[in-house]
Amino acid sequence: MGEQVAILFDVDGTLVDSVYAHVIAWRDALSDVGLTVPLWEVHRRIGMDGSLLIDELLQIAGVNDDAPGRSDIADAASSKHKEFYLAHGDTLALLPGAREVVRRSKELGFVTVLATSAPEDELKLLRDLLDVEEHIDAVTSGEDVDTAKPDATVVKIAIERAGVSPANAVMVGDATWDSIAATKAGARSVAVLTGGISGDALRGAGAKRVFQDSLHLAHDLEATVESLTGQPGRSSR
Repeated sequence: MGEQVAILFDVDGTLVDSVYAHVIAWRDALSDVGLTVPLWEVHRRIGMDGSLLIDELLQIAGVNDDAPGRSDIADAASSKHKEFYLAHGDTLALLPGAREVVRRSKELGFVTVLATSAPEDELKLLRDLLDVEEHIDAVTSGEDVDTAKPDATVVKIAIERAGVSPANAVMVGDATWDSIAATKAGARSVAVLTGGISGDALRGAGAKRVFQDSLHLAHDLEATVESLTGQPGRSSR
């Protein structure tokens, strides 16, 4: 029998169609504090650690590091982002294959983890929508880390909670930050295109396989995991 394998699922943009809700919430939050940033600049940073994200967006908006009141502006924008995002939580929807890929992971005998740094209030919205609690073995959240992806800490914590070696962990995400963090942690990276990031960018960040969405991954999950870790799923044992 092979060693245990864990599948670490990012949630935003991978299982739940929330990336553009975050983009609009950040756009509106920045507008609320009198700043304008192009939507594409916001989009390419979704999934990045919140502090890094707001720092970069403020730079784009012309608020330099030494600008008076910069810290207060950053705090206000971050607070407004959360407010606007949560206010539109009822608009979130599952992405194709979201439940199927989680169920498939458990059917194949893999330890199944939601590996996210979303704040607890946002994560509750996502978990309620997913409705896959009986298939989940462990969860991470923003409560577990001071710095989110591309920092590898949240992936390392997910691997520890799964009880596997990094080489037997496969991170599934939609952003370059997921692939970068997984690679730093010693895990294998698989990506989906549902976050709106190109396959070339995802591969350049370390993704070993790229799928259209989680439904396509679900159909190929066993073969993908075996090719990356050398460990078969339950149906091959």
